[in-house]
Amino acid sequence: MSLSSVHGTLSSLKSFQTDIGTGMDIVTDVAMDLAEDQDEEVNPGIREMEAMILECAKLDREINYFVDIVQQVTTEAAAQPPEAMFSLSAKVKERFTEAISRLSDAELQNHQKVVAFKDSIKNSLNPANQESAETTEELDEDIAVTQSQVKFTCPLTQVEMVNPMKNKKCNHHYDEAAILGLIKTRHNQKKKCRCPVVGCGNTDVKQSDLIPDQILRRKIQSEKRNSSRT
Repeated sequence: MSLSSVHGTLSSLKSFQTDIGTGMDIVTDVAMDLAEDQDEEVNPGIREMEAMILECAKLDREINYFVDIVQQVTTEAAAQPPEAMFSLSAKVKERFTEAISRLSDAELQNHQKVVAFKDSIKNSLNPANQESAETTEELDEDIAVTQSQVKFTCPLTQVEMVNPMKNKKCNHHYDEAAILGLIKTRHNQKKKCRCPVVGCGNTDVKQSDLIPDQILRRKIQSEKRNSSRT
């Protein structure tokens, strides 16, 4: 086994992980459609969707652990004699099994996509509360911009968001790629990431503070479809 083949396998796993995230978004969309019907008979369907989300979150978490462990073991093996490669698989399996045994399913409730799923369903079942929250957020904006800009435009890219992420601390939204890129840049500079919304007092934006806003994503997609028709 060569280290290059190991890195190729990890790359494939990460691509698969992206597909898992896309699948979780689709499951959330379907569950939101069921919730918007507000039919008591569809509640079991929503619970089934939640179970699917949790299974996907579990798989996503295990891939993260597996990738981290493989990277640790291969780094160690690279500094050792060539024969160390023969025990690579056994070491990965041992450490992965040990790490997974310490995990709790309760922790999955904090998974980014699980939190987004629950928030989306809650807001779909209570649309009045969602509209009230959005109105409050709009009133708190420091720059007078149009309603659509507040909802759809990323403060970093100044273009329409594709995958909007909501900051749990300050309730501002950013496009996923843009905010994660900014956080990474600031981290490499050993600096904290300030919220890019002008006037916001949040000086330490962390990835753990961000959750996907599925409802806003659906609104953006709906607006695109309506615009294309006109």
